[in-house]
Amino acid sequence: MLTYLTWARVPTLLLTLACASLAAVPDAVAAPAPAPAPAKTGSGEAAFTREQLDQMLAPVALYPDALLAQVLMASSYPGDVTDAVAWSKAHPDAKGEDAVRQVANQAWDPSVQSLVAFPQLLAVLGQDPAWVQKMGDAFLAQPDAVMDAVQRLRRQAQSAGHLDSNEQQKVSAQPGVASAPQTIVIESADPQVVYVPSYNPSVVYGSWAYPAYPPYYYPPPPYYYPGGALLSFGIGVAVGGALWGDLDWGHGDIDIDVNRYNEFNSNRQINRNDSKWKHNAANRDGVPYRDGATRERFDGARDGARDGAAQRQAYRGRDDARAADRDRARQSLEQRGFDTPATSNREARDRAGASQRELGQRPAGAQGRAHAGDNAFRNQGGANHGRPPGSRPENAFSGTRNPGQSMGDANRGHRSVQSSQRPAAARPQGRPMSRPAAPRGGGGGGRRR
Repeated sequence: MLTYLTWARVPTLLLTLACASLAAVPDAVAAPAPAPAPAKTGSGEAAFTREQLDQMLAPVALYPDALLAQVLMASSYPGDVTDAVAWSKAHPDAKGEDAVRQVANQAWDPSVQSLVAFPQLLAVLGQDPAWVQKMGDAFLAQPDAVMDAVQRLRRQAQSAGHLDSNEQQKVSAQPGVASAPQTIVIESADPQVVYVPSYNPSVVYGSWAYPAYPPYYYPPPPYYYPGGALLSFGIGVAVGGALWGDLDWGHGDIDIDVNRYNEFNSNRQINRNDSKWKHNAANRDGVPYRDGATRERFDGARDGARDGAAQRQAYRGRDDARAADRDRARQSLEQRGFDTPATSNREARDRAGASQRELGQRPAGAQGRAHAGDNAFRNQGGANHGRPPGSRPENAFSGTRNPGQSMGDANRGHRSVQSSQRPAAARPQGRPMSRPAAPRGGGGGGRRR
C-alpha cells in the first residue's frame, strides 16, 4: 500500500519541480515578446506597413515629381492602366504629346491618358497589375504615409550617392516638416521634356533595411535604355502640357495645373478652383477598394454615379433587356436577307432619300416597269382589280357622297330579297323565249334573204 501511494505521488512531485525550475530562469533568457501587429485603418483592416510601402514604391520613388504624381493618380484606376498598356503595345510608335491626344476619346481617367506619352513607363507598369493596384490603394488610404515613404527612399538613394542633379533632372532640398527636416524635390531639367529614369532598386538604394521585404524590380525593355548604366535615363519625351499634376509635399495630396489639364481634356473641363486632385470613383471600373474606410468614402459616390446614369437611360426610354431583344431580332432579319428596321428617325429619312435617288437613276423603262409592278401588287386580289385607269378605287365608303344613288341601290337590294322569298306560283312569269328555226337545206350559217 505504501509503495502504491509513493508512485501515485510521483506526477505531482515532477510538476512541482518543473514549476520551480521555470521560476528560477532569469529574465534575460525569457521568450521574446510577439511582434507588434500592423497598424489598422479606420475600418479595422490592416494598413500597409512601412516595410510594404518602401517595397512597392522603390521602383518609382526616384521619378520626377510631376511624373510620380501622374503614376500615383493613375494607379488608383488599375483597370484603365491595363487598357493603356495594351494600347501602347498596339501603337509602339506613339509617344509624347501626340500619343496623349490620340487617346483623348478613350473612356480612361485623364491621369491614365497622360501615361501613354511614356511607353517605357507603361512597359514597367504592365509587368505586375497587382503591384499597380496596391500602389493606388495605398495612396487612397494612406497618402501621408506614401509621401513619407518616397522621401525616405530618396534620402537613402542620395546617401548612397545615386541621386544628384544632371542634364536630365534637377534635385533640390526644400524645408520640410518637423519629422523630416528637408524635402527632396526632383524636377525635369527642361519642363517640356521628361526623362524616365531606370534603375535597380536593390542597388541604387544601397543596403536594404528590410531583408524580408526586398524591393520590387521591373526592368524595362532594354531598347529604351541602351546604355545599361546603374541609373539610366534613355531618350527624353516631349510632353508639353500633358503632365498637369504635382506632388504637394507635407499635405499628402496632388496639385492640379488647371490650364494644362483643360488643354488636354477639352471634353472634361474642370473649374479653376478645382486645383486639388480628387479620385473619381466612376472610373474605378468595378475594381474593389482594399479597405473599408476607402470603400465608405468612394463606393457611395460610384453607386450614385451609376444610378444617375441608369436613371438618365430610363428617362430616355432605354431598357437593356428590350435593347437586347431588338438587337437579336435585327440580327435574325439580317441573316435571312431582310432589311432591318431603322433605329432612328434620321436613319429612316436617309434610307428614304437613298431609295428616291436610286429610283431617279434608273432608265425610263425601268422606272415604268417598277411603277407597273407596284400598281399590280397593290391591286392584286382586290375588288378593284382590272378597273379603268384613272377611276377611283371602290371600297366600303363608295357612294357616301351621292345619297340618291345609295338609296336606289338599297331599294333594289330590298326588292330582290322579297322576290326570292315569294312562292314560285306567285312569282311573275317571264316572256317565253322563241328561237328562230334552223334554215332548210344545206348551207351553214347563211342568213335568209
